[in-house]
Amino acid sequence: MRCMNRSEFKEGLLRVMERRVHWSEAAFAAGQVPRDRLHILLEQEYASHVRDLSILLGQAYVQCPLSKARKLLAEELYEQETGGLSGSDGNAELFLGLAAGLGLSTDRFRHVTLLPEAAKFHQLLMEACSRHGWEVGAAVTMVFLEGNPYARAGLEPGVADAPRVRPVDHPLVRFYGLPLQSLALTRVHHGRDRAQRKAAWHLMLDFVDEEARPRVLQWMGQVLHGWLHYRDELAGKIGLLPVGAPPSAGHWRDSA
Repeated sequence: MRCMNRSEFKEGLLRVMERRVHWSEAAFAAGQVPRDRLHILLEQEYASHVRDLSILLGQAYVQCPLSKARKLLAEELYEQETGGLSGSDGNAELFLGLAAGLGLSTDRFRHVTLLPEAAKFHQLLMEACSRHGWEVGAAVTMVFLEGNPYARAGLEPGVADAPRVRPVDHPLVRFYGLPLQSLALTRVHHGRDRAQRKAAWHLMLDFVDEEARPRVLQWMGQVLHGWLHYRDELAGKIGLLPVGAPPSAGHWRDSA
């Protein structure tokens, strides 16, 4: 197999991340998710990857033989589990706080039944992070799950970053009545975005050796496809359709 240089590896990762976009995200941003189905969206997100992010990071950590790389993984694991670096709370707890702010009982998040594609996505994440080397685990967690399609902005000058949304314009605030004080999760993400992104790409570009690079890209591609299938299924479950798609019989829009 031909060796992959640093520049090729970076470009391959960026291309994966630039495809980490799903049409349903625009519908959510426009408040098109029916209020009575919003809980499905939050439950599936929580149980498919939010709840177990610390576990996935831990799987990458225990496979890593490089002390400097382990330190970066340990710092991110500590933040995700405890919120100690940002002075807040763990990521899963912040997510549940957001749900509670919407008036949802957090008890319903204890035993979520994953949709079929969500269950496959969760299983794929566990497989990728636990059995294929720390490099794959770090890429899947710190680059894919914690990243966004604007990753290039942090690596190349002159590239636009993700637009910042004012708290009052956040979809959950604007359309679903989430109190501003319940946006702690978003504030923490914004506050640590630059440091987290720097650590993630430092790991990828300075510690992943040439031999592991093709394997990382292979698994990132698989995770991307699994995520897109999961998001397709979830969109249908919460009553969203791609632009131009005819509503199916019994679709929620038919009963408006």
